[in-house]
Amino acid sequence: MRYNFSVSPNFSIFRTPTILSKHNQAAYEPNAFSFEPFHHGKQQKFTQKVKWDYLQGLLRRSTCPEELYCQLVQAIRSVEAKARNCYAESVGFSTKKFVEILLLDGCFISELFRKDAKKELRDPNDPLFTISSLQEYLSHDLILLENEIPWMVLERLFSLTKLSPDESLIQLALKFFSNIFSSYPPSVAPNQSQDIEIKHILDLLRYSLLIPVSSGKFEGKPTEWEPIPYATKMNETGIKFTKAYADSILDINFKNGVLEIPPLSIQETTETILRNLISFEQSYPSYLPIVTSYVMFMGNLIDTEKDVEILSEHDIIDNWLYPEDAKQFFKKLYHGAYAGHFLTFPVK
Repeated sequence: MRYNFSVSPNFSIFRTPTILSKHNQAAYEPNAFSFEPFHHGKQQKFTQKVKWDYLQGLLRRSTCPEELYCQLVQAIRSVEAKARNCYAESVGFSTKKFVEILLLDGCFISELFRKDAKKELRDPNDPLFTISSLQEYLSHDLILLENEIPWMVLERLFSLTKLSPDESLIQLALKFFSNIFSSYPPSVAPNQSQDIEIKHILDLLRYSLLIPVSSGKFEGKPTEWEPIPYATKMNETGIKFTKAYADSILDINFKNGVLEIPPLSIQETTETILRNLISFEQSYPSYLPIVTSYVMFMGNLIDTEKDVEILSEHDIIDNWLYPEDAKQFFKKLYHGAYAGHFLTFPVK
């Protein structure tokens, strides 16, 4: 069995529901880097060696590597029970093995984010920054719901290995994913992060979409699902489209007959991130289907290649796909997702 009959409020890392994963299994499973117990042992020996190299490099920066390693182990042991409770199925590893997995993966991710932001920390021959295919694998593997590790684990390891007091794990992580949604990098201000409880990297990226949107837009009761007209049909009735200069793809507005939609870049990881955000919203009991509603909204706007053309002409979609593929892109993302209620975007 994959799930308990009762859903603990502590669960935040789930297997993708079969009804979603059957449409594109590759969008939910790691290509090369596994970061948690669900897929442990499936990764290549090369990527495991890279992780150990990163851990050794981190320890060598310390004046007392052995003492730092002991501190890192103790930091994970102190939250072992909480970390296990984040997974929506039993983690069968012993304490020693579980701690080793989280320590190795957590330190690797911390170092990866640091080296992405600070070139002076990189080895000139570091394969993660010299081999483009590995960068693609990482961008994919780090945002999978099944492949997350608890944020509290990352925070504890990061705090013990900070290079400066003002170094921020949140800001480094967001910089790493700066182009994942559009040319506008995701943003969470330091004062805003104090009020949220981040569960893992995928959850942080979801917050980066929600927080910049004007207060109250997603508050209130969701409405019954009502399809909206296609872009072509809207155009025929006199509704105009324009690119919104916003910090989130969710910040859609309708003013004076003009539908303002922030641009979305449809690229290699776009399907992966949107599918996993939908899976997270479908699995986590207290989350509203906000990203799910956005994808449904866009799927309703697009039915033909002409609809794609209208949105592309207004720079709302930066489309790297063939028009025929782009036409079906959004619709296929929410197949199997429950949409009994819908968070209404402001279109009448």
